[in-house]
Amino acid sequence: MGSDQGASDMTDHAPALRRSRIAGLGSHVPPWVVKNDDLKQWMDTSDEWIRERTGIVERRWVERDAGVGGSDLALSASKKALADAGLEAKDIQMVVYATLSPDVHFPGSGVFLQRKLGVPVGAAILDIRQQCTGFIYGLSIADQFIKTGMYDRVLVVGAEVHSTGLDLSTTGRDVSVLFGDGAGAAVLVPAEDERRCLLSTHLHADGANAEDLWAEFPASRHHPHVPVAMTGALEGRQFPRMKGKQVFKHAVTRLPEAIFEAMARNGATLADLKMLIPHQANLRINEFVAKMMGIPEDKVWNNIQRFGNTTAASIPIALDECRSAGHIGPGDLVCLAAFGAGFTWGSALLRL
Repeated sequence: MGSDQGASDMTDHAPALRRSRIAGLGSHVPPWVVKNDDLKQWMDTSDEWIRERTGIVERRWVERDAGVGGSDLALSASKKALADAGLEAKDIQMVVYATLSPDVHFPGSGVFLQRKLGVPVGAAILDIRQQCTGFIYGLSIADQFIKTGMYDRVLVVGAEVHSTGLDLSTTGRDVSVLFGDGAGAAVLVPAEDERRCLLSTHLHADGANAEDLWAEFPASRHHPHVPVAMTGALEGRQFPRMKGKQVFKHAVTRLPEAIFEAMARNGATLADLKMLIPHQANLRINEFVAKMMGIPEDKVWNNIQRFGNTTAASIPIALDECRSAGHIGPGDLVCLAAFGAGFTWGSALLRL
């Protein structure tokens, strides 16, 4: 028997994998509203300059020197998601925590959330760092664990505190005006049928342009990770840096690819789609992609105008907000898509 035939036979007789579904959603942003004009106290900028380039009007930041980390924001979002799912923290068997701004260098922020939320001792805690695509990667990971039957209740979190690590000067304004703080969470459980389930996820990466959007320090390839003697000579390398034109070019190429991939995998068309919820990196990117693909404005959910780019938190915040506003509901076909540092990109198609 040839190897191809053997593989086919094994597939034909393999037990069908179950699907997962989102049973609960929750989100949280800090109360401090930072408007574009507020940024003038730190840098040479204006409301008009920021709106024209990004579409952002305001963002939420944690209070300065308050000791608030991403896991604190994640705590509030997770409590809401659990309540929405009709579950308690003791029911969670695994947490997948996505962030690029961990509370501390190590350990990962997931264990701090576990402790604060009351997730049982012995539960699996996994921290991932896929930046803007983090929540989609997290959904895919949770989906696989539920499909195989290893876990039945998985909490997926995206949480960020960017504001404490930005270059609030004119030199850093191209990046710093973009980012906000926030968290979003989803509880995944086994799906009863395909009327409400996660249909597929699609994950990709290409490290060729990794330095086009990055922060160099802290870094284990340097000794020490943040050289004390170099603090005054880092020349901003501890702050995020971005080649905006390069990022834009790749984003408007990869996002449509990921969206079409998800639709094709499930035999769906854009006409079947109730809502596209893209990562909130730049309103101009989302508008360009929607226009290029022929997706009507009322089928694309954008909230970057009010929250800025919250990286791994942006999609769950937007998904929760869109559903809460009544624009999507049970059984609706929803596509999530993201592109970000790495570069990484991906999509998820689900029936809510």
